[in-house]
Amino acid sequence: MRPMTEKKLGSFRDKKLPPKHIAIIMDGNGRWAKSKHLPRSSGHQRGVQSVRKIVKHCAQLGVNTLTLFAFSSENLNRSSEEVSLLFKLFLTVLKNETKKLKDNNIKLKIIGDLSVFTPEIQELASVAEKQLANNNGLNLVIAANYGGQWDIAESAKKIAIKSVNGEIDPEKIDTSLFNEHSSLAQFPRVDLLIRTSGELRISNFLLWEIAYSELYFCSTLWPDFDEHELDAAIESFHLRERRFGERNGAS
Repeated sequence: MRPMTEKKLGSFRDKKLPPKHIAIIMDGNGRWAKSKHLPRSSGHQRGVQSVRKIVKHCAQLGVNTLTLFAFSSENLNRSSEEVSLLFKLFLTVLKNETKKLKDNNIKLKIIGDLSVFTPEIQELASVAEKQLANNNGLNLVIAANYGGQWDIAESAKKIAIKSVNGEIDPEKIDTSLFNEHSSLAQFPRVDLLIRTSGELRISNFLLWEIAYSELYFCSTLWPDFDEHELDAAIESFHLRERRFGERNGAS
């Protein structure tokens, strides 16, 4: 199906504001390739095309932050051939997409343990973030070699070091302080988490940050996920009653 026209897009904006922060577990590249009798690399490459579409659409809708689960820490357990492919694809995307992001006023943040990547990838990631630092449009966050448990442990480590150094009173440690030390500290809380491909699990993604997020699961494989699919997820989000742990008056 086709994405919204400019007229419909304007009507959509007027009707309801989009979620401030959308996070997506981009799943199904391998199955998409297998269903078409193509190598897994074709699925990952086609998945990059979906990323372009969704980034552009989120920017058009006025979404503040889009976080994409590009490469989990568990992905390192895959075959060395596929891990090498994912590394090379990440490198290629960094090289080819930075200028496009800059031209579209998109700011980039990469989270995760980048120490496993080659020095070339680490340098490109750093350069890309710096080149896009002054943009003030959509915040695009790429989670690469990221795991929610790793993120929580890193936050705890930062707080522990400050506590030992006398910078933090242990009695003052609370959820707000913990939030300040997480990978997504500078961004709005995650409103909507989307997972593609029909899997019904979180897979160690943003465990701390999605405490009160709305969850949306769809059977569409990531390479087929387009603007229409995102619109459907946002429409579903608007039908939810968000309570943040509170009651709505009923017992």
